[in-house]
Amino acid sequence: MRINIILECTETGERNYITTKNKRTQPERIELMKYSPKLRRKTLHRETK
Repeated sequence: MRINIILECTETGERNYITTKNKRTQPERIELMKYSPKLRRKTLHRETK
């Protein structure tokens, strides 16, 4: 049930991270605070399609 997802930075629009999630336990899109190399600080990253 785990699927691969891509996390995109909300401020720069770059797709920096690839991770997995369980679609059964987390049906909605996830948002995580991750490091953005371009801005050199933590920013909000959202799951993309």
